[in-house]
Amino acid sequence: MGAQPQSDGGALRRLDATLPAWMVAHPLTLGWLWLLFFAALLVATELFDWPDWIWGLLIAFSALPSFAAMVIVLQATPRRSLHAHSSVFGHFFTRYLTLVAAFVAWTTSIVIGASISSALQLAAENREEEVLGSGLSLVFGSFPLVATLLWVVFLLRCAWFLTRVRGWRQHPARTTIPARLLSSAPGLRTVVIGLAHPGILLAISVLSGIALLAVDLGGLE
Repeated sequence: MGAQPQSDGGALRRLDATLPAWMVAHPLTLGWLWLLFFAALLVATELFDWPDWIWGLLIAFSALPSFAAMVIVLQATPRRSLHAHSSVFGHFFTRYLTLVAAFVAWTTSIVIGASISSALQLAAENREEEVLGSGLSLVFGSFPLVATLLWVVFLLRCAWFLTRVRGWRQHPARTTIPARLLSSAPGLRTVVIGLAHPGILLAISVLSGIALLAVDLGGLE
């Protein structure tokens, strides 16, 4: 049991030794080039009308390096590091915006739900079975669209946390990322922190959101 961390550290050191110097020096540039490459492939899929599953694969691969780095960084960072950066005003203002957004979402859902219910009843001429069937079809049909929007919001939220955890620099001088993260592999740590950049996460959220919405809306037509 005690030999496992040592073995993991040895594997990390071996991986660290294989990293090219240019990758350690320019991880953010590598992340942008990776994203631009797959963005070009997404444009090609649209021009040549490739199947939708290829879109899904390209979106997944475009987000993979930075998303994995973001997960590693945020997973290792304790929540208390975020509170150290927030003021009392910031705390209450964030809660205020959250309550306003929740109220708007709640009231909007009531209006939309009532409108959909009325439209379904009119379309089915108050036949309960048809109303229920149409309602279920609408729910399942809208699920990919809702999942896409939630995915975009999730990425935006993670990008916001990254700005507070590591800032916007490629090689941040000061971070709240624990020193124990990949401590046995300093080069790999540099690459991971460089790839976990809020700018790349913002770009991924926009790119994947547009691509997935195009697929979802195309499937609804």
